Amino acid sequence: MPKEDKSVVARLSLRGEHFEILVDPDLAWLLKSGKEIDFKALMISETVYKDARKGEKASEESVKKNFGTDDPKVVFDTIIKKGELQLTTDRRRQMVENKRKQIVAFIAKNCTDPQSGAPHPPMRIENAMENVRINVDPFRSVEEQAQEIIKALRVSLPLKVSQVAIVVKASKEHASRVNSYVTKTGNVTKSEWLPDGSWRGETIIPAGMQQSLVDRLNELTRGSVEINVIKKM
Repeated sequence: MPKEDKSVVARLSLRGEHFEILVDPDLAWLLKSGKEIDFKALMISETVYKDARKGEKASEESVKKNFGTDDPKVVFDTIIKKGELQLTTDRRRQMVENKRKQIVAFIAKNCTDPQSGAPHPPMRIENAMENVRINVDPFRSVEEQAQEIIKALRVSLPLKVSQVAIVVKASKEHASRVNSYVTKTGNVTKSEWLPDGSWRGETIIPAGMQQSLVDRLNELTRGSVEINVIKKM
């Protein structure tokens, strides 16, 4: 099958201007999910459009103004990660189902029945999610969605989450990004900005999120963050 026949549109609006690109759907999905991909295989063409269906190209001036560059790799990366990816109904259904299974597995691994202390069977968790009509986003992380879903499930399913309390300290250079990520990811119980501009905070997260949090903070700070587990609950 020619590349053009399996292409989909990825689109993004910036400052009132609209940009579209033609991409391979499978590789675009992997990139949007945080995976490394071959950009040459991803791009059906290097053209950036105002309207791909009509064949109307975006001007070079407009692309540079909105993306800071006309480098196709940078532009395509930004549009796919920040914009909307057009998917077939079957492909989106498959992605949602895969993400749902990952979320169920995460909850089964990290939560127990507070009365018996035993984990809930995956099927019980799936049924509870159906009953409260949980919507799964195929592009958001398992850990982030699992926290919201656990709160919703507690209405009908008793859940106790295995948690860890962590202290995080970041230098002035990385403090804002680290503070933003930790605040969004966990339950921050203490937060303080130090005289030198650095930030230190304590947060409680599900035990199953510990490694992903460590990995992400190291990525944000190029390995210069301090992370210490102070309590397991």
